[in-house]
Amino acid sequence: MNKGRARALVSAFALITVAFLVGARMALVQAQAQEWPEDNKSDEQVSGPYEVVENWPKPLTSLPGHEKWTWGAVEGVFAESPNRVFVLERGELPALERPKNTPIPQFGPSLSFPVSHAPFRNASVGPMASAGDADSLGKPGVDYRWEHVLVVVDSQGNIVEDWSQWNSTLKRPHSVFINPYDSEKHVWVVDDMGCAVYEFTNDGKKLVMTLGTPGEPGTDDRHFNGPTFLAWLPDSTLFVGDGYRNSRVVKFDSKGKFLLAWGQKGDPPSEKRPGYFNTVHGIAVDPETRRVYVNDRTNRRIQVFDENGRFLDQWYLGRKASVYSIYMTADRYLWLADSITWKILKYDLDGRMLYSWGTQGDWPGALWGVHQFNTDAEGNLYVAEVDNGRAQKFRPRHNADPAQLVGLPVRAAWKE
Repeated sequence: MNKGRARALVSAFALITVAFLVGARMALVQAQAQEWPEDNKSDEQVSGPYEVVENWPKPLTSLPGHEKWTWGAVEGVFAESPNRVFVLERGELPALERPKNTPIPQFGPSLSFPVSHAPFRNASVGPMASAGDADSLGKPGVDYRWEHVLVVVDSQGNIVEDWSQWNSTLKRPHSVFINPYDSEKHVWVVDDMGCAVYEFTNDGKKLVMTLGTPGEPGTDDRHFNGPTFLAWLPDSTLFVGDGYRNSRVVKFDSKGKFLLAWGQKGDPPSEKRPGYFNTVHGIAVDPETRRVYVNDRTNRRIQVFDENGRFLDQWYLGRKASVYSIYMTADRYLWLADSITWKILKYDLDGRMLYSWGTQGDWPGALWGVHQFNTDAEGNLYVAEVDNGRAQKFRPRHNADPAQLVGLPVRAAWKE
């Protein structure tokens, strides 16, 4: 090989080497600049088949006059459509930054507050945080404000309606619904402390009907004592879980006429007798079989009845379970929100647990105290968290397994 050819080969090899190194470095830089891939196999995906929609709803601090206030205990959420979502809360709380970790030896050795990695404020529990509680020690205007009790949020997280005209009526609102078989889409609010259930027109301008006697607890056909949740049959027969201080299910016809009630107080936390309840805190119906599923929360079980209160079955949920809410989807699965494990769980109608996801935290996508939840017609999931003091919106991941998604809502008489 002559010298000229040798020099040419060396030069070519050098150019190839340089090009390879430059290309590799560029690929590395590009890879580092990419966002975390949604379908990365090592991603824990603590929000299961969903990704959280951050900044939904937008913070109350962004509103004039509310710069120092944030969401209180968010009890209820209901999606009429992706662009009209009702959010129900027990007033506002002061907006606080996470405090600096501080020793608290007055409570015991080796203690400090806040606990590392744990949420620092429970928006629902405590003598100062629980706005709306009869025994609250909090001072209005300092520890809480009774504002933004029921609002409507659009798909971008903006508050587009404030139903403040009903603030003085509601004492401690607990859940919010629209009867899926009502073409007029009236809005229902359960007020557990007020011992009443209210039906409003869809625009919130009129109170159409009141069930129970507001401010008067009782156990007869005209009174409740701590009502919690609602569910309807396709003919608009209504079931009310009357379960904080009473221990029963109450059935009304489509016009609000009392039909019957069943249930009696049991011996918690391990009551096993059918039809005995301790904290009826969740109710759902199967529109095909007309079975009624009742969350007997303190006794950690779901009891199943026919529509007239005849006992059919029961499922035990675990020694440490404390389910807040149950939700029947159009594909006839029952989904549960557990406040002890912080998980959303899927059950079939024979009581077999099929899937679960969730972890505790106060960062976007974590869960703490999911009190009510439901979906919209696009498959977005909405949760109301009493402990975290917020509502959250989740959208399905693009590669989500459909079997792991909370099913679409029952919609029989109206569409979005």
